[in-house]
Amino acid sequence: MTVTDRRRILAGLSAALCATAAPQALLAQQPEQAPPQPRFGFDEVVRRAREIAAVPYEAGPALPEALTRLDFDAWREIRFRPERALLAQSNSGFRMQMFHPGFLFTRPVTVNVIRDGVPTPVPYATNLFDYGRTKFDKPLPVNLGFAGFRLHYPLNDPRVFDELISFIGASYFRVLGRGQRYGLSARGLSIGAGVPGGEEFPIFREFWVETPAADAERITVYALLDSPSVAGAYRFHIYPDGDSVVDVGAALFPRKPIEKLGLAPLTSMFFTGENDRRFHDDFRSELHDSDGLLIHSSTGEWIWRPLRNARVPATSSFVERNVRGFGLMQRDRVFEHYQDLDLNYELRPSYWIEPQGDWGEGVVELIELPTTDETNDNIVALWAPKQALEPGREFRFGYKLTAMLDSSDLHPGGRAINTYQAKPKALGSGEAVTENTRRFIVDFAGGDLGYYLKQPEKVEIVPSIAYGRINRAFLVPNPKTEGFRAFIDIVVEPGQLAEMRAFLKSGSKTLTETWSFPWRAPDAS
Repeated sequence: MTVTDRRRILAGLSAALCATAAPQALLAQQPEQAPPQPRFGFDEVVRRAREIAAVPYEAGPALPEALTRLDFDAWREIRFRPERALLAQSNSGFRMQMFHPGFLFTRPVTVNVIRDGVPTPVPYATNLFDYGRTKFDKPLPVNLGFAGFRLHYPLNDPRVFDELISFIGASYFRVLGRGQRYGLSARGLSIGAGVPGGEEFPIFREFWVETPAADAERITVYALLDSPSVAGAYRFHIYPDGDSVVDVGAALFPRKPIEKLGLAPLTSMFFTGENDRRFHDDFRSELHDSDGLLIHSSTGEWIWRPLRNARVPATSSFVERNVRGFGLMQRDRVFEHYQDLDLNYELRPSYWIEPQGDWGEGVVELIELPTTDETNDNIVALWAPKQALEPGREFRFGYKLTAMLDSSDLHPGGRAINTYQAKPKALGSGEAVTENTRRFIVDFAGGDLGYYLKQPEKVEIVPSIAYGRINRAFLVPNPKTEGFRAFIDIVVEPGQLAEMRAFLKSGSKTLTETWSFPWRAPDAS
C-alpha cells in the first residue's frame, strides 16, 4: 500500500467518525490531488513542430544497407501479418498495419497509438511481418522503425477490412472510398514543384493514431512534418464512406523563406488519352489515373482543363482569390476505353479539394511533365499562395479532400466529357483549310443540354483564344451523349503556344463549365 493510498483511507475513516466536524476541517485533511495529465492532441504536435523549426534540420538515421538495396519485388515480399493488426482491441471498425522500411522508403518513421490520451510508440518487431522470399544475412536492428502505415475499414463488405488510407513515403497519402482502386496520391506539402533546380520533399517523420471508440465513424491521425525549409503539424480526421473524406488541418513553421509553396498538392499520371494519341502501340487506348483538372473559381465559374502528356515540362496557372475548390478528376469511367483487367483505371478515384477558411490570393497550378510509360507520376496540381512564407511566422490552413468516383454532382452545369484534335480536312468537311490550322472537338454533356436538343439552335458556343486566332467554331447536336459536340478551328503560328477557352450558353444563361486547353503549334520544318 502506498503512502497516498494510506492517507486516503485514514482520511475517509476520520470523516466517518467525526460527523460533527466542520466542512473546512474535513477538507483540510484531504491530500493534494495531482493535476491531471493533459491528453495528447493536435496542440502538442503544434508545440513540437514549433520547437524543431527553431533548430537546424536533421535528416535522421539511415537504414541498414541490406534494406536500401532491396528492389521493389523484394520489398513487396515483406508483408504485415493481418492477424497482428493494431487497434483490434477497441472493437471498432478500424485496423492498422505497418509498412516495412526498405527499397525507396529509406527514412524510418515513428508511429504511436494514443490510448486514453496517452501516446505509446509501436515497437518494431520482425514477427510482425512475413518476409516471404526476401532473406537477410544478419538480423535487422530492433529499433528499426517503419516506412509508414495503413488503416483498414469494411468499406465494401461488412465482413472484410479493406484498405482505407495509407501514409508512406515523404508526405504522401492515398485514400479510397467504396468501389475504388488506388490511382493518384495526395501530399501534405510541396516546396519548389516545377521550379528549375529541383523540388524539396518534406517528410512526415512521426505519426500518432487515436484509438477509435467501438462505434466510431471516423479516425484521427496526427503527423509531424519536417524538411530543411519548414516544420509542420498536421491533423487528419478520416471518414470512410462511399465517398471517403479526409478533413485536414495544418500549422507550418518556416525555417527559411519559402517562395514556391504548394498547399493540398495532388500527384497523378497521364500517359495517353483521347486527346493525346502519340503513344498508341498498345491494345489499351487510354492509360491515366486522372484525365483533367477541375476548378471552382471564386467568381462561381467552373473550369475544366484536360490533362496532357506534355512534350516538354509545362506549367499552367489559374489566378484566383479564395478559390472554392479544385481537384484532379478521373471522369472517364468506361472500361472499354482502358481494357485493363488488372489495373482498373476506370475505378481510380478523383480527389476534390475544398479549402476551409481564407486562402487569400494565389494560383491553382498544374504541372505536366513528359513520360514515356505509365509507371511515372507526371502530373501535379496544387494551390500556390501569392504571399511567401517567412521564418518566425506561423501559417495555418485547412481543407477537405473527398475521394469520389462520380463527380457529376459537383456542379449542375454541362461538362466537357471528351476532347479530341485533328486536321480539319481529316473530317471530310470539304471546306478550305487554312495553313497552320488545327481542329479541336469537345463533347459537352449533362446539365440542361439534353433539354436543348429539342431546339439546338438556341445553344451557341462562346470560344476565345490567346496567342492565335479562331478560324471557325460551330456546334452539332450529339444524341449519343445527350449533349453537343463543339468544333473549334484555330490558326497558330509555328512554335507558338495558344490558350483556348470555350463554353456553351443559351441567351444570357451559361449552360456548361469552361473548357480550357493549351496547344503549341509544331515548329516550321
